[in-house]
Amino acid sequence: MHGQPGYPAVSSRTSPWPVVAAVLVGCWTVAVTVGTQTGGWLTDQVLLGFGRDRFGWLWPVLGLATVALLGTPALLLAVAPRSAAVRATGRVWLLGALALGVLTLLRVVPPVHHEAYLAALAGVALLGALAVRWAARRWAYPGLVGPIGGPAPTGNGDATRPETTGNGDATRPETTGNAEPVAPQRRPRRPGPVPLLAVAAGLALLLPWAWLGALGGLLETALALLAAAALGVLAATLLDAPFWSVFAVGRPPRPARLVLVGGLVAGVALLLLAAGAGQSGGQLPGLLTVPPVGFALAALWAAAWRSGANPAEARRAGRAATGWLVGLAALGPLAFTDPEEITLLLVGTRDIPFWVAAAAGVGLAVAVVVAIGYAVLLARPTARTPNRRVAAVAAVVLLVAFGVVDLGPGQPGLYGERLFVVLRAQADLSDLPAGAPGQAGRDARAAEVYRRLVTTAERSQGDLLREVNRLRLDPVSYYLVNAVEVDGGPAVRAWLAGRPEVARVLVSQRLRPLPAPAGQSRGDVPRPTAPEWNIRQIGADRVWSQLGVTGTGIVVGSSDSGVDGSHPALSAGFRGGDDSWYDPWDDTRSPTDQGGHGTHTVGSAVGRDGIGVAPDAKWVGCVNLDRNLGNPAHYLDCLQFMLAPFPAGGDPFTDGRPERAPQVLTNSWGCPPIEGCDQRVLRPATAALDAAGIFVVAAAGNTGPWCASIDDPPAPYPDVLTVGAVDAQRRVAEFSSRGPVPGGSGKPDVLAPGVGVVSAMPGGTYAALDGTSMATPQVAGVVALMWSANPALVGDVDRTRQILRDTATAATPTYRSDSPSDACGGPSNVTGAGQVDAYAAVRAARR
Repeated sequence: MHGQPGYPAVSSRTSPWPVVAAVLVGCWTVAVTVGTQTGGWLTDQVLLGFGRDRFGWLWPVLGLATVALLGTPALLLAVAPRSAAVRATGRVWLLGALALGVLTLLRVVPPVHHEAYLAALAGVALLGALAVRWAARRWAYPGLVGPIGGPAPTGNGDATRPETTGNGDATRPETTGNAEPVAPQRRPRRPGPVPLLAVAAGLALLLPWAWLGALGGLLETALALLAAAALGVLAATLLDAPFWSVFAVGRPPRPARLVLVGGLVAGVALLLLAAGAGQSGGQLPGLLTVPPVGFALAALWAAAWRSGANPAEARRAGRAATGWLVGLAALGPLAFTDPEEITLLLVGTRDIPFWVAAAAGVGLAVAVVVAIGYAVLLARPTARTPNRRVAAVAAVVLLVAFGVVDLGPGQPGLYGERLFVVLRAQADLSDLPAGAPGQAGRDARAAEVYRRLVTTAERSQGDLLREVNRLRLDPVSYYLVNAVEVDGGPAVRAWLAGRPEVARVLVSQRLRPLPAPAGQSRGDVPRPTAPEWNIRQIGADRVWSQLGVTGTGIVVGSSDSGVDGSHPALSAGFRGGDDSWYDPWDDTRSPTDQGGHGTHTVGSAVGRDGIGVAPDAKWVGCVNLDRNLGNPAHYLDCLQFMLAPFPAGGDPFTDGRPERAPQVLTNSWGCPPIEGCDQRVLRPATAALDAAGIFVVAAAGNTGPWCASIDDPPAPYPDVLTVGAVDAQRRVAEFSSRGPVPGGSGKPDVLAPGVGVVSAMPGGTYAALDGTSMATPQVAGVVALMWSANPALVGDVDRTRQILRDTATAATPTYRSDSPSDACGGPSNVTGAGQVDAYAAVRAARR
């Protein structure tokens, strides 16, 4: 059958099997892409939850596997069928699979170096665009491009004769491959209606991110813009006029086919690009919001062909529209989220994962509405040429709306990471005088340690502070570890690392703000009416009743998520004064706690109502965790405050009061590499606290049953007492971290109950929680009982540790398996000295 003049011939005997094959390959591509991307992220999250290093080979292997699984069927589609549309589909999916494989390799860059990742993403995307253009020339897409209703390929790839434009002038079909180029056309001086409509649609897709997300630092934001623009260029090169032209066929040509079929094929290709755009977790929202853009692009190309004065001008308009729309769609997830905060560790509350999911869901709805609206308005056979003025007004209105949303309900400003600069010079505390026993001697040693630390920091930081102040990098000085925290990205980091007084530079993570408070955690168990099982298991209730010791005269310091100071089990125990509470995250002036973790741990140490080991001891608090995440600077803020408390708004260097330092510190936290810490960063801090006679207790971690899993500071350090967890049968909890640790120190030191421990939660509630976090404050409470029973023992950290080990009772070790490699070098690396015995320890302390 011959087609009418100007239209392609359509065979009535065309086989449906190529189309069926394309549908099956498309479904396979979507399933494999979503499955591998989600599975890879979940694997990273499981490793993070267990405290294990992420597999460096994971994403490169997934990338190569994706290329093989998706590229092979796409290649068959690209070369086997006679249908030009099916071959074009296979080619664009093959190129998309190759792009995904290459972009996935970039995830070998650690998430903490997000700027480097974004720069690499931009460079690789631009190189990918060049490679796609080269491949397009080599393949020479079948079919020539022209207006809708003009030149289009036939079913077997033959081109029809040129069609005339709407004004009756014959146009010369644009060339592909090695054909002679068309005569140069003058570029329009101002953007046409089609690119402006693409900008408007892209800004509409950005509105949910402006509302629910927040930007990172200046450099990070600039690189995100560059990476999004590069992805737009890659998409515009991949989905160019030759691709769209093969779907503009029929007798007469049907725009509906262009939108429905071409848009669907383009959506799968965009899914592949979105899957490669972002670090692990950062790509997930793009899987929802970017693919529907394909349908809007098809409508915009239909409008470009209808409104273009010639094919070259229409092609430029279509390319520009593709670049703008895809680039703006990719910008939201890249710029307004931190991939490190898209984590299962924050899923329990309305934190970043919740709001990212909400933004992606709203973005999906917006993309669908835009796709349907543009298809109806621009791709109908009777649709008029878009009006440039209307398109410009729409773009301006959406731009203003973006600004209003960001400045109004959004979180305006920049929230980048900071740098933690550790200096080479650290204070010498090796020759401290022994001093008198008891509290007086402890206070004298703490004052001398404070003096030496401050003197060393002030002497060695001067030149560095002058330079960073000159550059307006907003420095914050520290003395407990001689360090400075500053603003800056990779360039500043490289400059600082090269300075002679600097030992190393770490990234100090900052959380981006939420559009609404995460909500306060509450408990759901009844108020205890008698000493809890864990209190009885370690014998603390016998210390109260038989020895008459309840912790009077001792102060326990808690660095954690905060403390609900109004809780009935804790309110009477707060020491009070202007130097008993510090919140470097949110600058609250009275004890508060959103997450509940700190309230629970303080309750286990000094809480009343049968939940605390030393119910008459006092407590002071500091917030070093915000929404369950921290950084080296704020961990150090709280440890400094514990050495020398200072009044609200005071200067830690000049207003510290070492005589007001708590005697015992409970620390149910660890600083992993994802938060910016390395193994050595807090070592000078715990050494100084030990020298000052302050007893430091730290959680072993919940990364068992793997051996050598006590690895996040401060748990591995020899001058802290590291605590693992047991259950009610005195068996080591499966989650309790194990030794050995580098340096030969035996870890954990002791164990305490950590499974189903009932303690306080915000709002006057109670909850039963598991973890070495729950075991640690009970040991701090035992130390408080020991020092309350014998004030002469206060400050004698070494003797106190030895008593705790000597009086501990046997516990049953557990192992990952029966393999000798899972024995962790011996039972002591699982159980330590055993479970603490409060009754025996207090009796020994009195001798």
